[in-house]
Amino acid sequence: MPRSKKGKRRGNRSSKGRNGVRGESGVSDDDLALEVLSHYSSTSESASVIEEGTGEVVDEQTAQEETEDKLKQCIDNLMDKSAKTRLAALESLHLGFSSRVLYEFLLERRFTISDCLERSLKKGGGEEQATAATVCALLCVQLGGGVEGEEGFKMLRPILSSILIDSCASLPARQSCARALGMCCYVSASDDAEDLLKSIGHLESVFVGSYPLGDGTLPSVKAGIPALHSAALQSWALLCTLCPASRINTILNHHMPRLHTCLESSEVNFRIAVGETIALLCELGRDIDQEFEYEDCDALCDSLKNLATDGNKHRAKNDRRKQRSIFREVLHYIENEDFTEEKIQFGIEAIYIDGWIRRRIYDAFKEVLESGVRHHLQFNPLLRDIFGLGPPLILDASVKASRISRTERHLFNSAAFKARTKLRNKVRDKRADVM
Repeated sequence: MPRSKKGKRRGNRSSKGRNGVRGESGVSDDDLALEVLSHYSSTSESASVIEEGTGEVVDEQTAQEETEDKLKQCIDNLMDKSAKTRLAALESLHLGFSSRVLYEFLLERRFTISDCLERSLKKGGGEEQATAATVCALLCVQLGGGVEGEEGFKMLRPILSSILIDSCASLPARQSCARALGMCCYVSASDDAEDLLKSIGHLESVFVGSYPLGDGTLPSVKAGIPALHSAALQSWALLCTLCPASRINTILNHHMPRLHTCLESSEVNFRIAVGETIALLCELGRDIDQEFEYEDCDALCDSLKNLATDGNKHRAKNDRRKQRSIFREVLHYIENEDFTEEKIQFGIEAIYIDGWIRRRIYDAFKEVLESGVRHHLQFNPLLRDIFGLGPPLILDASVKASRISRTERHLFNSAAFKARTKLRNKVRDKRADVM
């Protein structure tokens, strides 16, 4: 059913099913999880299209019914007294939600699922909390940015934020909550900016723990904290893409010098997250003012050059290679606005990652959806809207035989994404008065 949201386009939601997720009552939790994994793996490429060379239509009605029956059992298991059973159910839902678009199925069960997720987040152990937070993010991606998604986010945001900022909570749970909070807010936050501001504030309160001290030195942090700070920083950067120009200017002035210093961190993955965030902030600054330049740009470029040519033998070889590659890209963008375009192919379609903002958005969805991201790019109206792809394609043999050229697809995708960016900028302007 078509649904719309102020400032965002939303297409029709379709329920593309799979064989399902639950056996008889005598089946163990481990057997159920294995059954789900086997089922989703074996049917991941099926779709209601005419297969090349056979002309036969793949009938998914039976598969859809089995999927829903087994997912229903997983949802029931979320209320079980056994922590092991709840965790197995969460893992099965994680797999199911990431692998298929299930909007119609989830629509009438969203309150039950949200209640169960909230209970797991409040009362579960660290592993259950971490998995539940990931399922929260997937639920928001499934429900999209309409009223249903907003309702779920408003219900779950307080507990996600509470775990995120709780220094006594398990680090994997806090890290998962950081990613979930960023994704849920990006997808579902309403245009009144309150949820956006609160989420940005909570994420910021976490990663500033890696910011330089009063004397300019970086603090010592215990093991596991840099991964948490990286997740919080990346989710924060994602939400920065929704902020109005006035807020972006404040962010640039306050955070750029501190992030510059964080490039000296001893943790390679945190350094990389910082470098990518610096590039994204510069892109946001240039979107507002084409002449934007960081005030200490020469020193920043020197730091980036050092990292792009780092040959420190004390670092792992793979870490050095990854770091050099990323920081070469960041340096080229800061100096010349150059960006190495990346093509993401799915089916007969493709999107082109041609900037740091677009890369952060794609990477955020990939982190949540994992191997299912290409399926969602094909069939999930939310992702197709965000990346300017239009309604999901219905393919048959004649369509496959008349593919548009790569250049035409590239130009269309770029134009659609730019049009959507302009639309988001209008929403930013409406938020500006309250931010």
